[in-house]
Amino acid sequence: MHTLHPSVAKGAGIASPVAISFSSPRPLGRASGRLSCLVPDMALAAAFATLLYLFVLFGGTSALFRDSDAGWHIRNGEQILSSGLLPRVDPYSFSKAFQPWISWEWLSDVASGAVHQTWGLPGVAWMYGLGIAATVWLWFRLNWACGGNFLLACLFAAPMLSTANLHWLARPHIFGWVLLLGAVWFCERLPQRLSPGILLAIALYTSLWANVHGSFFLAPAIALIYSAGHAARPFLWHGTGLNSAVAYITVAAAAALGSFLNPYGWHLHSHVAYYISNGELLDRIGEFQTFNFHAEGAGQILLGLGIACAGGFAAISARRPERFLLSILFCAMAVRTARMLPVAALILLPLANGSLTAAFRAARFRLKRQLDAVLDYGDALRVLDSRFNGIALMPLAAVFLFFVLRTPIAQAHTGFPKDQFPVQAASAVSNLPADARLFAPDKFGGYLIYRFNGSRKVFFDGRSDFYGPQFLKDYGRMVQVRPGWQAEWAKWHFSHALLPVDYSLVPALQTDGWKEIYRDKTSTLLAAPAVVMESRESYPRSYQRN
Repeated sequence: MHTLHPSVAKGAGIASPVAISFSSPRPLGRASGRLSCLVPDMALAAAFATLLYLFVLFGGTSALFRDSDAGWHIRNGEQILSSGLLPRVDPYSFSKAFQPWISWEWLSDVASGAVHQTWGLPGVAWMYGLGIAATVWLWFRLNWACGGNFLLACLFAAPMLSTANLHWLARPHIFGWVLLLGAVWFCERLPQRLSPGILLAIALYTSLWANVHGSFFLAPAIALIYSAGHAARPFLWHGTGLNSAVAYITVAAAAALGSFLNPYGWHLHSHVAYYISNGELLDRIGEFQTFNFHAEGAGQILLGLGIACAGGFAAISARRPERFLLSILFCAMAVRTARMLPVAALILLPLANGSLTAAFRAARFRLKRQLDAVLDYGDALRVLDSRFNGIALMPLAAVFLFFVLRTPIAQAHTGFPKDQFPVQAASAVSNLPADARLFAPDKFGGYLIYRFNGSRKVFFDGRSDFYGPQFLKDYGRMVQVRPGWQAEWAKWHFSHALLPVDYSLVPALQTDGWKEIYRDKTSTLLAAPAVVMESRESYPRSYQRN
């Protein structure tokens, strides 16, 4: 027999949910215990639904590869696997060839490379699809850890998914999301006693994080925020919180120490600190710019931010100042940079659920009885939901998805989108001399590294932290044809240029005598005047305009 919220069981304010048209779910028999592993709970059902949406409606087989950085991540992982060594210098560009490079997400790259070597791009899509499903599963689990209501979790899932899918890409940050959700879950459910084994597990957890994604610094940072919140409680309300504050500081220390267990040591920390604090660099990276809230579909994202802010203020009523601090921090970062919007939705909406539920329970107003009935019904559904886990379905679903993505139809639609990358133009590029100095934008660079397995050196790709702000500034001058672009262009002695068809640099180069040797709906390949004069007959006729 399941139990309702204490306010219902004791008759606090209402007679029963049935009296105002909300009936409690009927309790299940003993068979539910034996079948729980075969029946998915809400978290797992939502994860399965996310996979269906990702690969059927969202077009995940190609949408996951709409950022070409996936290309160099895959090839870097394969190179690490083949050599058994981490790269210390850049192997992919001619603009900064053999200059020091920190491969700060090397373990994610190895995972992508290993899967790609075995199963190709469908395998990579499968791996990151499962990672996205895992974030949804953990997101619901965090709702329950925060004391959130079942019905509110279901309502908040829509803006969460609409916001998170902005960054559904086959890139290492997906693993970072999973680890971040796990860290917040742990802070919400901090054990009463931190044994040496638990502290060691925290250190190893953060070590894994530091080798997977650069967001590892959030582990100690979040623990410190929880510590500050617990330390503030005695000053804001009657009670104690200093012991918990000390415990969170211990967690933060273990997490910080664990992050140094990486091949680069403290150099990784200094590199990440340089990257996230360099405003001149971040101001030139698109995903770090402010999101356009006037864009189509932005309503759900605004709703998610609104709920997160409301949850932050409700946290004060619920006497959870650490949640308030997290809300202020992540909302500010989300407004500042589009890259933080999914992170804010993943972390703040479960916290808001817990805080709003507690605030609604404590509030007194005219419709309090009806609101309590709704919350009680949600609590009863959560009790029912807790009887199931569907754990036996997880491997079955993973295997089923794997074979679906391996079907000829799915494989035909898997890969980098042809309308965004020079998939067709790559055949023309392959006929260029091996020492050709090919200018291509960073959007194309990652794809070219993937397509030619690193043998065709690129001018620029998505590793903005490696190229630095001055390089990005000079690059921007060239692609935007700003004053002084020709002098900057001449310094690199480019022999060819591969550009999107709508770039203003295309007609500017043609005015300077560059000749078009290939063109399709996505990209244009140009040759320098000197190259055309010296080897006019070397280009196959098939690479004329089509």
